[in-house]
Amino acid sequence: MILSDLIHQPMPSSVRGALLRSVPSLPTQPIHTVWMIGAESGLLRPGAILLSWEPSRQGGMDVTAGLGLAATEVLLAKWPGLHGDWTPVVHPTLLEVTGLHAALSVATDALHLANHLAAN
Repeated sequence: MILSDLIHQPMPSSVRGALLRSVPSLPTQPIHTVWMIGAESGLLRPGAILLSWEPSRQGGMDVTAGLGLAATEVLLAKWPGLHGDWTPVVHPTLLEVTGLHAALSVATDALHLANHLAAN
């Protein structure tokens, strides 16, 4: 599903949010998602980003992003009262976090390899 097609309505009650499948480099390109069903409420895999939204008291949508880490989930960002197509507003944060997480994963793997090689 394309996120911009979903955002003008509250999320269905049966889902936990929209799990990002990809975040393109250009904000004009679509952000692909899949619904995360409420029954799949275990921890997000490391690096996964889950968006959720609900109608705001001021109108528009209150949007929240969560990030999966190795042993927990953290609040990544909150955007209150977004109106219209809010995907360009959240895009920069999502793109930066996916890039940062990928870089940290590579650095962690390199450190583990270096420690393994040093132990041998």
